[in-house]
Amino acid sequence: MIKQRLLTALVLGVIVLVGVFLLPLQGFALGCAFVMLLAALEWANLGTLNGAAKWLYAFAIVGLIALVYFLLPEALDVWLLAGAGGFWLWGCYLILSYPSRLGFSARPAKLLIGVAVVVPTWVALVALKALPQGNFALLMLLLLVWGADTGAYCAGKLFGRHKLIPEVSPGKTIEGLAGGVLTCLLIGAIAGVWRELPAPALVYLMALSLLTCLAAVFGDLFESMFKRERGIKDSGRLLPGHGGILDRIDSLTAAAPIFMLGLYWAPAI
Repeated sequence: MIKQRLLTALVLGVIVLVGVFLLPLQGFALGCAFVMLLAALEWANLGTLNGAAKWLYAFAIVGLIALVYFLLPEALDVWLLAGAGGFWLWGCYLILSYPSRLGFSARPAKLLIGVAVVVPTWVALVALKALPQGNFALLMLLLLVWGADTGAYCAGKLFGRHKLIPEVSPGKTIEGLAGGVLTCLLIGAIAGVWRELPAPALVYLMALSLLTCLAAVFGDLFESMFKRERGIKDSGRLLPGHGGILDRIDSLTAAAPIFMLGLYWAPAI
């Protein structure tokens, strides 16, 4: 199982880095849309859709992405992402109040939530790619998401004693969260020094790294909450040893909009 996980992670890492550094903006947007299609299919399962209904839901989400790409003025992206930020604040409330089902137990609510999860993720990733330093911004986002996960895993294994939110994810600990936060702060500091940012910008970037880390953690917990409601361990079986696409991008769905919002407000970084 470990060998399988490592092999899958290696292949995924190569695909992601090729997409970030070698694809032009339009190719990157198309590739991300395909990933969102796969994620939407898995979210349809979380919403208890099956058969043709599942595919209709997924293609409806891709249709919304196409409408955003072709019809929404680029200047309005920030407002869409700001709405996503408000959505994730509500998501934090749901996580912290779980197992209360108020607000998302009905199928229509779950399916609408899937739209709010998937579409802004695509918008944020493409907006990041379109920045003058887009490749660097995307790489930093990925490092923060991976750092939050890896730092939490290592710290949790070594020092984990106190459960974070056991009703949602029994394996996560407060010590693991601290390890993820410290890892992301270090990544933010290294990135700021590498880019020779002045002190105020460096502090801002580290604060944004912290916020992105917390968003990544809650994105992971959010999907875990829906999987628990559905009674499944993994969102899918597409990735050997890892589960489904959502299992790999759950942290990114929250982290990407937050990170992009932070860069909108401080474009010099």
